[in-house]
Parts: sequence; C-alpha cells; structure tokens
Amino acid sequence: MCVCPLCFYGTRCQFSSSLFGLSLDAILGYHIKVNVNMKNQSHIVQISLVLTIIMIIIGLINGILSMITFKNKATHQVGCGFYLLGSSITTLLIVITFAMKFSILIIIQMTYNTNRSFLYIQCLSIDFFLRFFLNMDKWLNACVAAERAFATIKGANFNKKKSKQVAKYIILTLIFLTISTTIYDPIHRRLLDDDDDSDEKRIWCIVTYSSNLRIFNSIVNIFLFCVPFLINILSAIMVIIKTTRQ
Repeated sequence: MCVCPLCFYGTRCQFSSSLFGLSLDAILGYHIKVNVNMKNQSHIVQISLVLTIIMIIIGLINGILSMITFKNKATHQVGCGFYLLGSSITTLLIVITFAMKFSILIIIQMTYNTNRSFLYIQCLSIDFFLRFFLNMDKWLNACVAAERAFATIKGANFNKKKSKQVAKYIILTLIFLTISTTIYDPIHRRLLDDDDDSDEKRIWCIVTYSSNLRIFNSIVNIFLFCVPFLINILSAIMVIIKTTRQ
C-alpha cells in the first residue's frame, strides 16, 4: 500500500485529480468498496448517500414549486419572469443530473459494471450536462439581478414589452454561448481501466487536456464564475444607490 501525495489517487498513485476535473469520481470514488453492499460500505460513503438523498429531495421540491410559480403567465409581464422560469428549470435539471451522476458512480464502483457502451455514453454526457446547467443557472440569476437594477434605474420609463422580447433573445444567446464554452469537455473524455494487484478492478471516466486547453479551460471557468458574480454585486450596489437617492 502506498501513501499518495496530495491530489493523487489510485492503488499505485497513478491518477491525478486533474484527470477527473471537478468530479465526484476523484472525491468519493476510492472510498467505495467493490462488491460490498451499502450496509458494509465506509462511513464516508454512507454519510454521502444520506446527505445526497436529503439534498435531492429538497432540490426537487424547490425546483418543482419554483417552476410551478414562475410558469404562471402573471410572472411573464417582464423579462425577469422568463429568467426565473429558466432558472427554475435548470435548478431542477441540476438536481436530476446530479442524482444520476451520484447513483451511477455508486452502482458502477460497487458492482464493477463492464457495459462499456453505457459507461462511455454517461462519461461523455453527464458531466457535460451538469456543467452546462450549472453555468446556465449562474447566468440566468445574473440576468435577473441586472434587469432588476435596470428597472430600478429607469423607473416608470421601464419598457416591459421590450424587456420580454430581449429576455427571449438573451436566453437563446446564453444557451448557445454556454454550449460553445463547454463542448470541448466531452471530446476529451475517455474511459480508463484501473487494475491493481488485488481483485478490485475499476473503470474511471477521466478528462485529458493538452497544456493549452488546460489554460483555456481555467480561463473559461474563471470567466463563467467571476462575470455573473460581478453582475450580481454591481446590480445590487446600483439598486441600493438608486433606492437611497430616492
């Protein structure tokens, strides 16, 4: 047994966490015992399962109720209503996708599933969709904040009809841009067999970037995190300043 340095995984420390990206595989994968039922799994896996079930239930209830609320036509008088409906849908999809991701990881690592076609399809798709929905949700929330700030500044001159039209175009643009900035991820994903000297065998979904693409990926992640965050902060400041002056 070898003691792996920080950010390295595997029975022989042959994997770096950078291969997995921001994934559950690197965080939880090696805590899951092969061919062992859930009752006899490690406490980390059992606690993770309980917390995940709780989060999924809360997330589903929140997403469904939000979607029902913002599906009402009364909320579609301004663009904010469309952004909030879109955010409700993406929130629900995030919960569903995460539930699939967690379930598949647990089942595959516990049973050593060798259906490579299924494993390959989920490897390409689930992380991509999870990343896409998360990024879309951040941008939609930023759009809500920006429109509220704009409406506060314009006051009675705020054009509700134009706001609805612009919102539809912005949502379509965000879908296109978000897909464009994440489509390279599934292209560089592949399955990797991890065989050790014991009977434990695992199949991992890993992502391998070139040095240039790794830099590009870091820039994209920073951009997709910082810009919506700044929009939210600046919008809140503008609303506070405008409200205080009034």
